[in-house]
Amino acid sequence: MARKSAPRGPLLVSLPSPCLPGRFKQRRNRFLVEIETNGESLWVHTNNSGSMLGLLRPRAPVLVSPSPNKNRKLTHTLEMVQVQNFWVGVNTSVPNRALHEAWRQGLLPEMDGYEQFHSEKKVLHSRFDAVLRGSRGTLWVESKNVTLVEDEVAYFPDAVTTRGQKHLQELMALKSHGRRCACFYLIQRPDASCFAPADFIDPVFAELFWQAVEAGVEMWIYEALVHPSGIRLGRKVPLRRPGGA
Repeated sequence: MARKSAPRGPLLVSLPSPCLPGRFKQRRNRFLVEIETNGESLWVHTNNSGSMLGLLRPRAPVLVSPSPNKNRKLTHTLEMVQVQNFWVGVNTSVPNRALHEAWRQGLLPEMDGYEQFHSEKKVLHSRFDAVLRGSRGTLWVESKNVTLVEDEVAYFPDAVTTRGQKHLQELMALKSHGRRCACFYLIQRPDASCFAPADFIDPVFAELFWQAVEAGVEMWIYEALVHPSGIRLGRKVPLRRPGGA
């Protein structure tokens, strides 16, 4: 059941203020969206290069945040889209920011024993969202934003992602050299009961996903509690294996 009131728990990501409500009109390209707000048209930026499948319906309620950069041509960024009676977070910077704050607050047991958190570090031929160091050694983490849900199954990706394929290949390479590696999938909506790679959208990614699981790359799958007041960490979501197990 969708949440109607503000969720409780520690805040991980707050939205810049004041956010503007509006209605979706059109998407011109991967990074440019037109909305209607206060009776006027406004072009806003979206950092979500995926398809946002099933979300961008005509006149769907949206929430956009002001850019702190006063010189930016597009003054606002798309943060959330409303589906039925709940919000879906579409800002792809949220998972990494949430990961960092969850580590700082000690909310993810998977990151216990790591005293240092560094963002955007390069290794091999990729740049990963985080590397953690501490008494347990070194941990490499890549975070992904999940917005596609069908029949209570959350799926990633919602469009073919060669970048995501490369990340899985690189994580498996790191794992083969004895490094601890993980993917953090943050489902920014409340209607998923499990998660699976979207083999019907990107079969190459899905095949690499299962290869990574077999290689020992950890898959951390969590629900985000999405609300205009901010983003909080929800429950851990189970992985649905091939055959529905």
